[in-house]
Amino acid sequence: MRLMFGDRVLRKRILFVIAALALFRVAAAVPIPGVDTVALEQFFRNNQFLGLLNVFSGSGLSNLSIVMLGVGPYITASIIMQLLTMMSPKLKALYHEEGELGRKRFTQYSRLLTVPLAMLQGYGLLTLLSRQGALGALDPFGLFANVLIVTAGSVLLMWLGELISEFGIGNGVSLIIFAGIVSSIPQATSQLLATNYDPSQIPMYIAFLVAAVVIVAGVIVMTEAERPVPITYAKRVRGGKMYGGVSTYLPLRVNQAGVIPIIFALSILLFPQLIAGFFAGLANPTLQMIGETMKVWFTGGWIYSIFYFILVFLFTYFYTAVTFDPDAIATNLQKSGAFIPGVRPGVATAEHVAKILTRITFAGALFLASVAVLPLAMQSMTGNNTLAIGGTALLIVVSVVLDLIKKMDAQLSMREY
Repeated sequence: MRLMFGDRVLRKRILFVIAALALFRVAAAVPIPGVDTVALEQFFRNNQFLGLLNVFSGSGLSNLSIVMLGVGPYITASIIMQLLTMMSPKLKALYHEEGELGRKRFTQYSRLLTVPLAMLQGYGLLTLLSRQGALGALDPFGLFANVLIVTAGSVLLMWLGELISEFGIGNGVSLIIFAGIVSSIPQATSQLLATNYDPSQIPMYIAFLVAAVVIVAGVIVMTEAERPVPITYAKRVRGGKMYGGVSTYLPLRVNQAGVIPIIFALSILLFPQLIAGFFAGLANPTLQMIGETMKVWFTGGWIYSIFYFILVFLFTYFYTAVTFDPDAIATNLQKSGAFIPGVRPGVATAEHVAKILTRITFAGALFLASVAVLPLAMQSMTGNNTLAIGGTALLIVVSVVLDLIKKMDAQLSMREY
């Protein structure tokens, strides 16, 4: 701690992050007009997808604040742009081949796409909540004004996140999500002690704490796990001097996809829930029965957990294939005069890297799918909805803390040098 605040540059960066996150939490406490807090809380308790959106809004959605959309539209825009690189050679070249300037232009396109996505998402959420009774009836002008407010709030958080990345320390968007998750812990703990505390359940609480420590340790290990691929740079003679001949390695992460597969899977599982709600509201008895059956299948229980597990597993492979290009790795290695010992440069190198990636992605997909369904399994075993750990929030918190520690260590190392 002394070393951290003894470095003037690091101290200024940390204080900037604290001030920016304080501003974010103030904005997250300012609600838009006409909110029914009781109906809103009940609605969020019964909808897992909105609970996920609440995570990415930094808990701003749960009270319909002016930043209720959070950084969700910006994350969605970034994902869409990454997926478009598969279909557009120009975008792929812009992101992978044009260096820092190309990535800056790519990021600018993501920012521009954020605005219409925020308006669409804000309109959809406000309309849905108004129909569910969590928000008072809105006239067209009131709806338009609220959509503009929440869109501006989302753009504000996007800008604030980029300021944190530039003048603070760590990834700004991730820190905003992290702050929202951490800020909800005291409230959840107080609710648990106030409503579910039972002295006879103390052994179960202790077992839960032990399991939580073990799970967090496992997530840290899997998040940091890498498969090193050995690389050797060929020796070259220039002007009477010899260069190269250095051996190093290419680190391939076991969890290349991060939390994105969980988001994709929850988005897919949302559609059966919407269809079930639509069928349940119809007058036809057959469609009502189908709607009730789908609601049982896709709103909880073992069937829902199995579907969830399979989708996360498959989407991990899909997203890894989208974001990691073995051909590009092989081409870059060949251009820089590097090769994998025992493997020919070019196509053979790409096939070798792809084979290794397929094997380690299996472990990463199994890990992500297990963490995703872990809260559902713990709730089923304990019978207590508050005693659950895992899922998207845990992965985000662990990833942000590890990244923050690395950035601070790097800054302190620069000071030592």
